[in-house]
Amino acid sequence: MISAYTEVLKIIVFSSILFVWVIRYTNIVQEFKSYGYPDSLRDFVGILKISFAIMLMNHSEQVAKIGAGGIAALMLAALVTHFKVKNPFSKMVPSLTLLCASLVIIFIS
Repeated sequence: MISAYTEVLKIIVFSSILFVWVIRYTNIVQEFKSYGYPDSLRDFVGILKISFAIMLMNHSEQVAKIGAGGIAALMLAALVTHFKVKNPFSKMVPSLTLLCASLVIIFIS
């Protein structure tokens, strides 16, 4: 039963990352510009997030855990950025949610 919940969480995290970094990419471009981050950092983070999201869907538990760990690290960095630029909590919720989901995936898998 727990593995079914973990699989659902993996799908949610995977879908969320693809939605934000593919479908809503224009918003990402604007966000990174507003934070003063270079385009190269944005592109690097995007490559990492999509790569880690794909790793989440791997049949190997170890590969999936590495993907979840990578996403957790990137979400922690996103939260640091949100605090640094003093964003309201509502803007931090997606990063915090994906961080928590990734940690659950790591520790329950």
